[in-house]
Amino acid sequence: MLTVHHLENSRSQRVLWLLEELELPYAIVQYRRDPATLLAPPELRRVHPLGKSPVVTTDDGLVLAESGAILETLLERHGQGRLAPPPGTPEAVRWRYFMHYAEGSAMPPLLLKLVFDRIERAQMPFFVRPIARGIAAKAKAAIVLPNLKQHLDFLEAELAGRDWFAGADFSAADIQMSFPVEAARARAGLDASRPRLMAWLDRIHARPAFQRALARGGPYQLLD
Repeated sequence: MLTVHHLENSRSQRVLWLLEELELPYAIVQYRRDPATLLAPPELRRVHPLGKSPVVTTDDGLVLAESGAILETLLERHGQGRLAPPPGTPEAVRWRYFMHYAEGSAMPPLLLKLVFDRIERAQMPFFVRPIARGIAAKAKAAIVLPNLKQHLDFLEAELAGRDWFAGADFSAADIQMSFPVEAARARAGLDASRPRLMAWLDRIHARPAFQRALARGGPYQLLD
């Protein structure tokens, strides 16, 4: 039996989705964010020293962390060739790229956008407020927003002529990419001006396994 240690509104939703696509049995341990800090609760450190989600544990004592590593390990053990292109194909190269791009390149500017947005909205002494907000605004204008535009333009172009990130077929690369693209819609201005990405979101939301994962994992809303 696989157990998903599932933090609300987090990357662990992707693991639930993969397991639903593979039609594997699993249990869920639910965790709630601290209402003040929005961080994961300390109980997660009892499962993995970093106290982050997702974490998957097995009855034989295996502890898996990091979204991409979890997805790849589950596919190696249980995929039976599903949700990954055949090795040695051009699609397999694209698949591996997007499995790593999602967290390695796409998420850092989205995280910076979240941090600087919160600095601008944070309560602070009045004499500090204009300085902090000015620094945040300049950092976003000079670095974060141009970087996000570059990534969104890149992803929109990558979906030209194909429905899914690895090629013609849906795969785990689309599951892995769901979090940064959803985050871009929540906090980075992704809208109808990039119709391929928006159509891709519609396609993933329509998948029965995606909907089953939402039903099991509970309400899902990304932080902004």
